[in-house]
Amino acid sequence: MTAMGKTRRSVSLALCGAVVAVTALLTGPAAQAGPVPARAAEVTAGAGGGIGWRPAATGSTARFRGLAAVSRDAAWVAGSRGTVLRTADGGRAWRDVSPPGAGELEFRDVEAFDERHAVVLAIGEGDASRILRTEDGGSTWTEGFRNPDPRAFYDCLAFFDRRHGLAVSDPVDGRFRVLSTADGGRTWRVLPDAGMPEALPGEAGFAASGQCLVTSGPRDVWLATGGGAAGRVLHSGDRGLTWTAADAVMPAGDPARGVFGLAFRNRAHGLAVGGDYRADQPSPHAAAVTRDGGRTWRPAAAPPPAYRSGVAWLPHSRSAALAVGPTGTDLTTDGGRTWRTVDTGSYDTVDCAPDFGCWASGAQGRVARLVAHGGAGHVREP
Repeated sequence: MTAMGKTRRSVSLALCGAVVAVTALLTGPAAQAGPVPARAAEVTAGAGGGIGWRPAATGSTARFRGLAAVSRDAAWVAGSRGTVLRTADGGRAWRDVSPPGAGELEFRDVEAFDERHAVVLAIGEGDASRILRTEDGGSTWTEGFRNPDPRAFYDCLAFFDRRHGLAVSDPVDGRFRVLSTADGGRTWRVLPDAGMPEALPGEAGFAASGQCLVTSGPRDVWLATGGGAAGRVLHSGDRGLTWTAADAVMPAGDPARGVFGLAFRNRAHGLAVGGDYRADQPSPHAAAVTRDGGRTWRPAAAPPPAYRSGVAWLPHSRSAALAVGPTGTDLTTDGGRTWRTVDTGSYDTVDCAPDFGCWASGAQGRVARLVAHGGAGHVREP
């Protein structure tokens, strides 16, 4: 075996070991004890061990609905008042890399390729919707797109690779509008809408977690919707040129209800979360699962107990995922059929990197990284 082959094999074995360790923590006796309360310093799992969020002090009070996990050490967050932060040391220190003059913008999505290259989306009507790009860790930014149409309102963006990506707007002239880039976000063009199904009356996307538009592989992309008679998931297998729509069996029929977040671990297996974002309204069916690429969806047998806006598969797992929302974090270990609450802290979105760097973010500058706790509350990395 070559040196390169040995290196790849050792990395693979290490990842497999990490999967086993994390799965054991997720499904062990301590994990069955019930939800873990959020605390100011960190979430502890008690003497028996488990997992939890370790909050990071960002020094910001912005609401971070945009999140991109690069690794266990590196992550980007984007939020209100034009705020963009990044860390390169596991969350111990955060650098404010907000674009100059962006204080009036609302960033709701960030896609990062590494510690230096990232693209952020600002939402809003007309020219409030913008896309900016950095190649030097946020020291400088360039504007790749400023929306010229007062009827458009962009919600989310997603990339297939470092060059090809899409951004989506609420319907214009009865259909969702899609932007496309082939140069990493430097330039964008509106795709023709002939292959886009007509939107339902009142249907729109939710800019709640940066997860209303997600990709898997080089060509597949899914769009989550709400506000109409049905909460739907639209799928394209050709990078946004043609789409099909399916009912995601979520609460709908109201502007506050629908599908808020999606996650696909491959082009077939996906999760959807959502509900009713109003705190005084129940969300009895807040999660659904697909095994056929989004053609059909089934409601979770035991869904999260309340509205959830973000969802992410745990890396290298076929069955484990996390969902987050204002009232807590839920875990599934059976591919989305059943969920249970493991944390009661408030987060809007969640994202995981291949090296088990899982991060969550939300209101009041809240950002946290997933950690494993051994006996007597000792913290160890997944």
